[in-house]
Amino acid sequence: MTIRTVCICGAGTMGSGIAQVCAMAGYHTILYEVNEAVLQKATASIDAALASLVAKGKLGQEQAAAATTRLSYTGAISQCQADLVIEAIVERVEIKQALFAQLAAVNGPDTIYASNTSSLPITGLGTAVARPDHFAGLHFFNPAPLMKLVEVVAGEQTDPAVTDALVAFTTSLGKTPVVCRDAPGFIVNRVARPYYIASLRLAEEGVDPATIDSLLESRGFRMGPFRLMDLIGNDVNYAVSCSVYEQLGRPERLRPSLVQQQKVESGQLGRKSGKGYYDYQ
Repeated sequence: MTIRTVCICGAGTMGSGIAQVCAMAGYHTILYEVNEAVLQKATASIDAALASLVAKGKLGQEQAAAATTRLSYTGAISQCQADLVIEAIVERVEIKQALFAQLAAVNGPDTIYASNTSSLPITGLGTAVARPDHFAGLHFFNPAPLMKLVEVVAGEQTDPAVTDALVAFTTSLGKTPVVCRDAPGFIVNRVARPYYIASLRLAEEGVDPATIDSLLESRGFRMGPFRLMDLIGNDVNYAVSCSVYEQLGRPERLRPSLVQQQKVESGQLGRKSGKGYYDYQ
C-alpha cells in the first residue's frame, strides 16, 4: 500500500499540525475545513511555523518553500481525495461517522482512513466506510510537529497490511509509531487518566492547581497536569475522560471531574480560548 497523498480533515491545532508534518515529510497534503476563518488561521499558523523553523536554522528556505507548495487548502469535500485520509475533528462519534461516510463517497476502494481520536472506539468508527478493513486509528499528540509518539490503533477488522502501511508512513514523518489494539483510551490516555483525575480531585478539595503543577514539575514531570490540560484543551481532555469512564463501566476512580466540566461549560478551554486553569490573555 503506497501512500503519496494525504488529506487531513479538520484545521484546528491538531489537524494543522499534522498537515505541516506531512508536507514537510514530502507528501502532497490537503487540509480540509468547512469553517473558512479556521482554515485561514491554519494557513497563517503553518506559514508562521515554517518561517520560524527557517529563522532558527532548523529548516532550509528551499525546504520550507517546497513544503508550502505541497500544501493545499479546501472547504470542499469533493477535493478530499487521497491515498490516506486522516480525520481530526470534534470528539463526537456521530459527527466523525458522518464525515467518514462523505469521504468514502469521493474516494476509491484503496483509500486508507484513519481517525486521530484520543479514545473513541476505532471499530465503531470504521462502520461508516465500505471497507472497515481499511480503517484504523492514527493518534498524534499535541503539538504534532514536536511530539514524536503516534499510536497506530488496529480495530477488530483492520487489515494487518493497513497497520503496516501506517507504521511505515508514521516512521517516514520522523515519528515513533506504537501499535496497539482498539481499547478504551488506547495506551497513553488509559495510563494518563489517573494523573489528571487524581490532580482534579485535589483541586475539588481546594488545593491550588498551580501548587499541584509546581510540586509535580519539581519531581521531574516536564509539565504539571493543569498546564498540560490547558495545552491539550479542557474540552478535549474532558471528552477523553468521559469516553474512557463510560467504556470501562463507570469506575468511581475514573469519574470525570466537576471542576473540569465547569471549565468546559464556561468556555475556559485553556490556551486556545485564552483562559483555563491559567490566564493566557
